[in-house]
Amino acid sequence: MKNFTQYSVLFCTCFGMSAQAEVALDVTYLSVFEAQPPTLSNLDAEPVDIGVAGALTGLDDNITTGRFLGHNYALNVVQLDDGDDAIAAAKTALAASPYLILDAPPAMLLAIADLPEAADAILFNTSSGDLDLRDSACRANLLHTLPSDKMRTDALAQFFLTRRWDDLVMITGRHPQDVSYAEAMRSSLIKFGLELSSEKTWEFDADMRRAASQEIPLFTQDLGDYDVMILADELHDFGRYVLYNTWEARPVAGSEGLTAVTWSPVIEQWGAAQLQSRFEVKNARDMTSQDYAAWAAIRTLGEAVTRTNAADPATLRDYILSPEFELAGFKGRPLTFRSWNGQLRQPIAIAHPRALVAQAPLDGFLHQVNELDTLGLDQPESNCEVFQ
Repeated sequence: MKNFTQYSVLFCTCFGMSAQAEVALDVTYLSVFEAQPPTLSNLDAEPVDIGVAGALTGLDDNITTGRFLGHNYALNVVQLDDGDDAIAAAKTALAASPYLILDAPPAMLLAIADLPEAADAILFNTSSGDLDLRDSACRANLLHTLPSDKMRTDALAQFFLTRRWDDLVMITGRHPQDVSYAEAMRSSLIKFGLELSSEKTWEFDADMRRAASQEIPLFTQDLGDYDVMILADELHDFGRYVLYNTWEARPVAGSEGLTAVTWSPVIEQWGAAQLQSRFEVKNARDMTSQDYAAWAAIRTLGEAVTRTNAADPATLRDYILSPEFELAGFKGRPLTFRSWNGQLRQPIAIAHPRALVAQAPLDGFLHQVNELDTLGLDQPESNCEVFQ
């Protein structure tokens, strides 16, 4: 296969132990190229090692524990270029190991999960918040360490309700990711008894870097008065130009402004500063949400191996989905997996670029089993049947 980078990291036990490990776990990180449409600005270019850096940080953490228990870990990173055969790469990876950490669009995640070679594997989705992957299109071999879009929009809806911001408007971009986020937001608002008073679709083709101060006030003028403007701009195309240019001087939330995210550099409590520091020293950049999801995926496997002293997929999957599993995720409470759809339960940070504002679930939002299940699909709402 051409045009992809492949390398591995391997740790062998030492400190007087036998060179032959009692348990060895090989994992493949597979990144599938996905072309993105052009945006108005390339100010925040995506790191070339996004996700990979998080997985390698998780590998280091697994090694720290593994050296004392006789457990070996190896990570093989495969990054595909445009035109490479992702299915062939997945088959090659599955022939070497049943453990795959995936950075791929939803359709490709399902195609890989449906491979006969993946039937008994454990796959991790670390890059797609698509709700269908956790619902009607779920797969028994596909776990999700990245929160769904609805987990993030539920977090914001809780915040709106707590602040009594009940007059809401939304501007939605035209890209599929924007539309998906907007659908999740509408669902979340209904769930918490809120609604939109007005909506508009972003239709500008002009260069907002020069025209924002003239065009955006006019574009937002007919939205009327409101408590907060929601932006569905998951590609971060136009949203940055909306801030401080609206007709009404009101807060902006959603994809820009006040955001609900998996991870952010502003999270410093619960030992997070230590993880942030280790990551920054090694990679010379901040840890992103996708990095965190990849870190959580490989740490999930490491925690399961530590607790079961096993490396076969059936044993690890049963433990990961059991009530006994807990992952210390630097978020103030243990992280666990939902047994009905494979989603990692986790708090969601509500933040702006300079500070953490709150962490959902917020106080007062209760659940009969786990308060984290107030975020995203709860079991009675789920159409996923393969986990039952």
